[in-house]
Parts: sequence; C-alpha cells; structure tokens
Amino acid sequence: MNLAPLSAPLLVDTPSALKDMAELLSREPRLAVDTEANSLHAFQERVCLIQFSTPQADYLVDPLALVDLTYLAPLFSDQHIEIIFHAAEYDVLGLQRDFDFSFSHLFDTMLAARVLGYKQVGLASLLSDKFGLEVDKHNQKADWGARPLSPSMIDYARLDTHYLIALRDILENELHDKNRWELANEDFQRNCFVNTNNKDRPVRAAWERIDGRQDLTHRQQTILRELCLGRERLAARLDRPLFKVVDDRVLLKIATAEPRSLDQLASAGLSERQLQRFGKTLLESIERGLTAPLVHATEMERTPDAVLNRLQRLKAWRKKKAEEMGVESDVILPRVYMQALAEQNPRNSQTFEKVLTGSPWRIENFGPELMNVLGIKSTVA
Repeated sequence: MNLAPLSAPLLVDTPSALKDMAELLSREPRLAVDTEANSLHAFQERVCLIQFSTPQADYLVDPLALVDLTYLAPLFSDQHIEIIFHAAEYDVLGLQRDFDFSFSHLFDTMLAARVLGYKQVGLASLLSDKFGLEVDKHNQKADWGARPLSPSMIDYARLDTHYLIALRDILENELHDKNRWELANEDFQRNCFVNTNNKDRPVRAAWERIDGRQDLTHRQQTILRELCLGRERLAARLDRPLFKVVDDRVLLKIATAEPRSLDQLASAGLSERQLQRFGKTLLESIERGLTAPLVHATEMERTPDAVLNRLQRLKAWRKKKAEEMGVESDVILPRVYMQALAEQNPRNSQTFEKVLTGSPWRIENFGPELMNVLGIKSTVA
C-alpha cells in the first residue's frame, strides 16, 4: 500500500489549544487514541501523553503541562463518537484513574484481531501486515514523564494512532466476512467498564503477592512485610517504581536470611550502591519484623468443589470450541462470564441468559452447548 508522507503532529500543551482541539474532535465520528505512561520510571504511574488521530491530523496532548483536561471528557463519553484503541484495557484504566473519564463506544483493534484468530496481534505486527510498515519500538520503555520529548519519542507516539482508523476499517470488514462482528462489538463495549470487573475481590498486601512467601516461617513473613513497607517508603521518596529500588526476589532472600549487618545483607544479592542507599532502612525493617506481631495471610474464600468442577467443564468446552474457531480460549468465553456461570450455576434458560446478558451473540451461538455443559435442560415451547 502506498502511504502519503506524514505531516508533523500538533502538540497541545495550553488550555486554549486543548479547547480548540476538543471542539474540532467533537465533530468527528471516530477518533484514534493512545496513551503513554511512566510506570517504569515513577513510584505512582500516571498518564504522561495522550495521542489523538483523525483522518486529517495527529495531536499529542501533554497532561503534564495542563492542569485541567475536562474538555476531553465529552469526547470519551459521547456514544456517537467511536474511540479506537489498540489494547484498550490499559488505556481505559489509566484515563479513568487519572482523569475520571468514562467511555461509551469503543473499538479495540487488538481485540478485533484476536476475535479474528490472528496469531500476532501487537500493533507493530498488524501495521507491518496491513501497511508494510516497520515500526521502531525502542521508545516503548522510554520515560514519558521526561520533558522535552525527543523527536524519536514524538514520532513513536504519533505512529501509535496515525494508522488506527484505517486498520480499524480493515478489521471490521474481516469481522463481517467471518460473521464475528457482533461478538467483537459486544466485547468492545464491555471494555468501557474494565475498572468494575474486580471490585469485590479482596486485595492482598504487597508481601502476599511475592512468589515464594508461602515457604517462609511466620516470623520471616513478618520480616518480609516490614521489608515491603520500607521499600515502599524509599520508592515514594525517590519517586521510583518498587522493582527499581529492590527486586521482589532479593527481598525474599533477605527475609529468609534475616541478616543483622550490612555485610550479611550484601550476601542476599544487594549491589554496593543499594547497600549504601538502602541498607540502613532495610536493616531497620528487619529489626521491626523480628519483634512485630506475626502476620497472617489474607483469608481467601475457598472455592467450593462444585464450582471448581463446573469451571473445569467450562474450560474444557471452551478450549475445544476455540480450536474449532481458530482463536484463543478466552475469546470464546471470557473469564468474567465463565466465572459467573460456574459460581451462579443457573438452572434454567432464563437465569442462564441473565448471566450472559451482555453477550447476546454468545447466547445465540453457544447457548445450547453451554447449557448442556452445565446440565441445564432447555425448555421447549
């Protein structure tokens, strides 16, 4: 495909420029959007750049230079404007978290590719496949909170949205050709509400999320808890992600060894620089852990055997169905639906359809098979 040369993207970093851009974009039926965040470079991740593309222009909005982004809110919540993302969940979560934006009409090019059965669904792979583009991804892990943005970062950011509208149209045609448009569209709209999926699940403390902590004694787990708290204070003060202060595996080794001196601490795998900067704080955390009341892991509700049995049957069914359709298993039955079916155990077609109320396509196309898996007798009029 012959592609026209790209004009320079428009940087939006003043309230007046943001207002003007928002007014222009409000007239568009489709907007390609992406975000860049600084999760690899800061203690608290934040959205550092928002990219918009229309068929006419590319825009780079700088949230770090703008106090108020409310001009953008109506664009995202307008059901008449389709917002096109690639891998929408991460962007939606970030925009909800940082700016309280809500969404009502999405298209996700990565999800579309997954529903179609593509093996390589990264944006770079799809742009190469559809447009013959080779995208340089070395800025993927760049510090997007740094200013000024380098020319290569600007170019990278703009390419993440510039071709999304054209890619979206190609994928929609393929979805219609395979009779999977309704399925994909249902899942696009479910992604408008990704923040609500795990609301009622208990949150584990940081030390409980470290692999291997179950092999420690209660005293060592208590030390690990104090080490995690100490690391968090250091990371907040330095504005660095936790893993760039001390890695989880090193904390686990420290808790296991219970060192009492810098020399003993060094043997756990800390670098000389880490010893100099963090050694005192870590030793103080160990001392607190040695005398603090013993910790106990968060009580997680045990899944009943009947639910586990239904889950196994549903997983086996969706794996077989996925092989038939040439897609990944979660495309057939996303975890949110599979878990709900297993836990709620609907006993008739009405309650079954209520569980899958957000996916009429799955009810129509998979309903009889799923009800058979669950042992639900279909009612015949």
